[in-house]
Amino acid sequence: MLSRIRQISALGQALWLDFISRDALRSGQLAAVVADGVSGVTSNPTIFQKAISTGTIYDEDIRRLVRAGASTNDIYESLAVADIRDACDVLRPVYNETHGRDGFVSLEVSPRLANDTQGTIEEGRRLFRAVDRPNLMIKVPATPAGMPAITTLIGDAINVNVTLIFGLDEYGQVMEAYLAGLRRLRDRGHPLALVSSVASFFISRVDTLIDGELEKRIAAGEDQLEPLLGKAAISNAKLAYARFRGVFEGHAFTELRAGGARVQRPLWASTSTKNPKYPGTKYIDPLIGPYTVNTVPPQTLDLIRTSATPAQTMEAEMAAAQHAIHDLARAGIDMKRVTDQLLADGVKLFADSFDQLMRDIDAKRAKLAAAA
Repeated sequence: MLSRIRQISALGQALWLDFISRDALRSGQLAAVVADGVSGVTSNPTIFQKAISTGTIYDEDIRRLVRAGASTNDIYESLAVADIRDACDVLRPVYNETHGRDGFVSLEVSPRLANDTQGTIEEGRRLFRAVDRPNLMIKVPATPAGMPAITTLIGDAINVNVTLIFGLDEYGQVMEAYLAGLRRLRDRGHPLALVSSVASFFISRVDTLIDGELEKRIAAGEDQLEPLLGKAAISNAKLAYARFRGVFEGHAFTELRAGGARVQRPLWASTSTKNPKYPGTKYIDPLIGPYTVNTVPPQTLDLIRTSATPAQTMEAEMAAAQHAIHDLARAGIDMKRVTDQLLADGVKLFADSFDQLMRDIDAKRAKLAAAA
């Protein structure tokens, strides 16, 4: 019998691992989950901060780079590029077997560039050259400054993972930025099938913020709001999927598809359950469907192995999702305000993690230099 991971894959959804570390690469842990059916890897500044700042596995490389006079940022980039390159090599057979549909590893541009279009473009190009693997995806945030960067990088045949998408309006802009990039690539005479993209729609954080607001009002006596708890995030994602189908099954994509272009798959991110009142697969089971990706941390992957219910659920209860968003609006929940806040918070969270990582590397530099 197929594992649950394989069953979900057979339903059209790729499962990617939202985790990377040198320990996982050297121990064979990453290779093992790939053998089990995981078909991609995502990373972010928080993941690298945890990986690099703990343990001693990076110390020898840091010591060597310090002796060579490398800056803190150069040390980080050298370590991250090496890990991402090795992960790409582990996933390369998947990339080859799926003819470039899967097998990607994502590396984020510096969060400090979230509001800098040209800086994002230059760093995206440089990191893509540095890793030098066709199955690398460059992560670009869905900020206003990120949109033209997405178009430019896709037009350069650089794979892009658009991250930190929360709102439906922003998601529409992301899809248009991708299509514009494909048109630019086509006009330059490059094969469209050689570039891929995913649009990372963040899920659980929507419930975390909205549930917090609702719970305060319920505690103050508004008991009628209780049925809305835990409904916002999944409903928002289902409406996003409807928009995905509207664009990529519509007229705007017809000519590009005929030219070999791939759809920009929705990727469900932040799908670990934050609220212990909810089941561990709350953001897994209802979001399974064709042309989707779900990226999960190791703990959620373990839950999928034992507890997920593989089934075509992505378009189930679509009317209920629309009603839930409508009911939230009637209750005074402004989804645009919520998603704008979540985007700003997400950019800050990754920037804070990146800054902490720089401080951690500085501390290791000083410690290793003193011990030399």
